[in-house]
Amino acid sequence: MAVLKVIEVLSNSEKSWEDATKKAVKEASKTVKNIKSVYVQDQSAVVKDDDVVEFRVNLKLTFEVK
Repeated sequence: MAVLKVIEVLSNSEKSWEDATKKAVKEASKTVKNIKSVYVQDQSAVVKDDDVVEFRVNLKLTFEVK
């Protein structure tokens, strides 16, 4: 039986929500091992001068505890 843990992670990107998600997983993987899945809970964006300048994600990251 595997034991899994879920943590909440926030990330941002100037490119896209997808890029913000990838950045979150890449950064988290530096200290969290055995990442199994990611669930994007919320998405938002920052608008400046009628243009989207930043994409933000709030996600739940699941990893196996050994």
